[in-house]
Amino acid sequence: MIEVKHVFFSYGAAAVLSDVSLELRPGEIVALQGPSGSGKSTLATVLDGLIIPQHGDCIVDGVSTRSDPFFARRRVGLVFQDPDDQIVSRLVDDDVAFGPLNLEAADVDARVSCALEEAGIGHLAGRDTRTLSGGQKQLVAIAGVLAMRPAYVVFDEPTALLDQDGTDAVVKALGVLRKAGKGILLITHDPAVASMADRALVLQEGKISPARAADDVELPELARLWKRLKEQGVYCEGPEPGIEGTLEALCRLRPKA
Repeated sequence: MIEVKHVFFSYGAAAVLSDVSLELRPGEIVALQGPSGSGKSTLATVLDGLIIPQHGDCIVDGVSTRSDPFFARRRVGLVFQDPDDQIVSRLVDDDVAFGPLNLEAADVDARVSCALEEAGIGHLAGRDTRTLSGGQKQLVAIAGVLAMRPAYVVFDEPTALLDQDGTDAVVKALGVLRKAGKGILLITHDPAVASMADRALVLQEGKISPARAADDVELPELARLWKRLKEQGVYCEGPEPGIEGTLEALCRLRPKA
């Protein structure tokens, strides 16, 4: 289990995290929402030991990141919003192998093959990463993290730059990871993606609270419009709101009978 206990962190005089506490257990998905600039990405790097709290503690499977940040980095994988920030090799196989090679793992080929299958992209083995779609690149980035065999994975806005097909592929991969027993912290602005979580939290003004206020804090503008129209008695037919889904719903609006 990951335990964040009363964590404070600031950049200079600007406080980013103020008395933040949360738990992430194996096999659960926790959605973390909040306005841009609220400290979500900073918290993500606290969990995997890249940032050490100025006050408070982050404990990963019983080991504090203060005493051994490298233990956390082996146990917690981090997937960034833009896969181009994470892909380092020209070929898919080489990119997924990068982490295990740096761990000096003896079973690199087996790790790569397993990670590609877990991410649902075994068919991309040998492909040039420069020819991939955004969604495929994100899945390669996910496979690269899985090849490290972490117990927990933190996703920082993994679908923000993707179209619906790419988003669907990432959501499918999240389901596979949950079944494999990984603990997942899912930072997302997309309420449709967040809905797959077991529970949701909101980070706002450096503090965490249950997601009761998330409807008004975090819904994108189109999704907020979709919600308000329904509240005013207008029937929206169509999928739950993402950008494309909301547009489709708005095009099918009709008065409620």
